[in-house]
Amino acid sequence: MSSLVMAQLINGCAIGMLYAVMAFGLSIIKGLLNVPNFAHGALFATGAYVCYAIANMGLPFGLALIGAFAVPALIGAMLQRFGLEKLAKADYLLQVLFLFGIALALEQTLVVIWGTSGVSLAAPSLFGGSFDLGFMRLPRYLVFVTVASAMCIAVLWFLIERTKLGSQVRAGIEKSEMARCLGINIKGLLILGFALGAGMAGLAGGIALPLLGANSSSGNDMMSIAFVVLVLGGLGSLYGSVVAGLLLGIVQSLSTLVAPTMSTLLLYVVMTLVLLVRPQGLFGER
Repeated sequence: MSSLVMAQLINGCAIGMLYAVMAFGLSIIKGLLNVPNFAHGALFATGAYVCYAIANMGLPFGLALIGAFAVPALIGAMLQRFGLEKLAKADYLLQVLFLFGIALALEQTLVVIWGTSGVSLAAPSLFGGSFDLGFMRLPRYLVFVTVASAMCIAVLWFLIERTKLGSQVRAGIEKSEMARCLGINIKGLLILGFALGAGMAGLAGGIALPLLGANSSSGNDMMSIAFVVLVLGGLGSLYGSVVAGLLLGIVQSLSTLVAPTMSTLLLYVVMTLVLLVRPQGLFGER
């Protein structure tokens, strides 16, 4: 039994890191624009399909992941520049509806190009096979998912905490009006922030493809969980999303041992219980 628990803990960490990557990108967009990105799940699916298309050309998996980041990032930059920027002074509901409409449009575009049957991709040969840990065989690709997700978050942490651009992003998230008064290019910052957040969603889709497969609506479930992670970690807290992602991934994985059909429901139960004690989330401010 203990070996089974350990195996599920390892699985939970891998899935939790994917949740964290998704929520990290969502948190950047929410923090900068103060609007929930309802297209985040569709961008996740877009990244998965772009990764599939590039890998099927015979190109290296690394290039496929770069494409999975770059295409959604470009879409995100265009959404901000030609959509949300125009709606900045409009009613908040119009911005939400715009993003919701974009999500539907992206989903249907994937259907038109690739159909409704879904796609899958074998793990690259470098990460094929498994490690023998004695109590379980650990798939190499699961290790890659965990390490790659952690590296993505680490690179973003360095960018946000140790660079001038990162200090401007933090200022835009925490005190946007003050940042504008100090001469920071808020328009450019918002475009960059949306591109970065959208790119993270696409990259998560690419990383998850050999593990979970993809279809045009596969981003819907992931987006729901990303919002749970965002709320649980604390709105605007970038690092709260990492902790919350890991927590929910482990909870979901362990719950499959006792109640497989309730594993997703338990995520919402955990969120509700935490918010009853800390309405601002684990790391959010009142």
